[in-house]
Amino acid sequence: MCGIAGWIDYNRDLRNDGDTIRRMTWTLARRGPDAEGVYLRENVCLMHRRLIVIDPENGIQPMTIERGCESYTIVYNGELYNTEDLRKELLSAGYSFRGHSDTEVLLTAFIHWGEDCLQKLNGIYAFAVWDEKNRRLTLARDRMGVKPLFYSVIPRGLIFGSEIKTLLANPLIKPRLDNDGLKEIFLLGPGRTGGNGVIKGIEELKPAEFMVFEGDRVTKKAKYWNLRAVEHTEDIKGSVEKVRFLITDAVKRQLVSDVPLCCFLSGGLDSSIISKIASDDYKATGKAPLNTYSVNYVDNKRFFKKSLFQPNSDEEYIRMMSEHIGSEHREVLLDNEDLAVYLDEAAIARDLPGMADVDSSLLMFCREIKKDFTVAVSGECADEIFGGYPWYHNREILYRDTFPWSQSLDIRFSLLKQGLIKDGEEYVRQRYLDTVNEADTLPGDDELEKRMRQMFMLNLNWFMQTLLDRKDRMSMFCGLEVRVPFCDHRLVEYAYNMPWSLKSLNGREKGVVREAMKGILPDEIIERKKSPYPKTHNPKYLSAVKNRLQRIIDDPSSPLLQLVDKQKVQEIIDSDGAALTSPWYGQLMTGPQLMAYLIQVDVWMREYKIELV
Repeated sequence: MCGIAGWIDYNRDLRNDGDTIRRMTWTLARRGPDAEGVYLRENVCLMHRRLIVIDPENGIQPMTIERGCESYTIVYNGELYNTEDLRKELLSAGYSFRGHSDTEVLLTAFIHWGEDCLQKLNGIYAFAVWDEKNRRLTLARDRMGVKPLFYSVIPRGLIFGSEIKTLLANPLIKPRLDNDGLKEIFLLGPGRTGGNGVIKGIEELKPAEFMVFEGDRVTKKAKYWNLRAVEHTEDIKGSVEKVRFLITDAVKRQLVSDVPLCCFLSGGLDSSIISKIASDDYKATGKAPLNTYSVNYVDNKRFFKKSLFQPNSDEEYIRMMSEHIGSEHREVLLDNEDLAVYLDEAAIARDLPGMADVDSSLLMFCREIKKDFTVAVSGECADEIFGGYPWYHNREILYRDTFPWSQSLDIRFSLLKQGLIKDGEEYVRQRYLDTVNEADTLPGDDELEKRMRQMFMLNLNWFMQTLLDRKDRMSMFCGLEVRVPFCDHRLVEYAYNMPWSLKSLNGREKGVVREAMKGILPDEIIERKKSPYPKTHNPKYLSAVKNRLQRIIDDPSSPLLQLVDKQKVQEIIDSDGAALTSPWYGQLMTGPQLMAYLIQVDVWMREYKIELV
């Protein structure tokens, strides 16, 4: 895993812009702490920072391959999980390889198949290939959007990078926030419209998109993959077997690494599946026992309160699974005051206000894991594709014609200064409609199946993207690569076309997955009700964010005060967040997290010197 960046500019000789190139590259140092490289020509610069995972000697980037009179150079962030399949196909076509890196295979595949190579890739990736002869740059991003790629079109040029801060390191890109950016932050945040970089002039390549910059302009931009509705033909037995195979194959493919690898283990269904498959594979191949990690908070057991979204705590299930698979397990215990302190770093890691302590806790967790490991495997995205969230099962919420994790804009508007945002409701409504209208259906789909396809697209394009942003930015900020097997596109395609009666088999959330794991996981794990990523229940955290937000709104120089109704924010503080009558975003962001979100808005505006336009 790595960080990539590039700058094409036909208005200047980039060989004279060494300081800017160094600044852009430095912003990626945390993503790639092990090595750096630059490809520099008069009007073209490609930059790379590397986190070494596979083939240290032969995976150096930028990587150039010359074939006849043609020269191709790649910078690549990601991991291919079908590298050996592609290598065999390319060897049979007459190509040879210096090493065993997936970078070399990817670039060779691009040389051989061009843009069509994207159809063949299984992995998580964002990459850029420069064709020197034709003066053509191709950018591409993986189907699920696990790896980020931002860009900005400039006069006769293009600037791109793995992170927003990389673009802002170039003086041609200014940190300006317009009315649409405010809508993203306050009406949709921490979610974000696909393709929208929030800051004016910054865009993001959408999942499964590629783009060609040729001459001095974008000449092509298209999706190379879409979810299509096809008839599901397997019966229950066949479906269960197929789900078991696809999950197992996805996990096994993602265990390949030349550096130490571990698994996140929460005691929930998804992380338990991954840890079990990984442990069995380690035993079968004679590797040392698998290492697993979980996260918790000081005194959390003492303050835990059962809720609809969090029915029980994780400890006993983690212990059960660790004993079942024989893993070397470690619990990372986080301090509650530190959780508030690390809100700053979390906002900087994401380049935007994010999921508050849900982000900062993951950042702290990853930092501890990185002390011993470079790669981890995690259970994100099973809930989105197999219907694990409560809003899939509550019919009132299911058929509510809006985003299920943020069902009312009232609290969001009430926080803002009057008249700050124009046409906000229309903006949010259009993004909702654009998403549900993207859901491909079959003529025979009844009302429930159509709605479930729409809900699938909403979760895939919004809620899952927010979690993938979180996972990538917090982990890579610590130089830790985290893989997400449930994002395997084959699994996503299969789940999209599975009837709801199968997904909710036996009347359970993720019912078909539970059935597929019978006899593999302990019954207690299979029957356990979904419990989300653990958050703190300690009042010390609430006190910390309250005090900090109070200091912010008492400071006349605070940039947050340009945006919010100070009296309304004071009500939130004085009520310990109880004035927030519904969650800010999903099941994890309630009163304390809203206060933390506002803190992050202030931090972000200060640190990035955001200018309102």
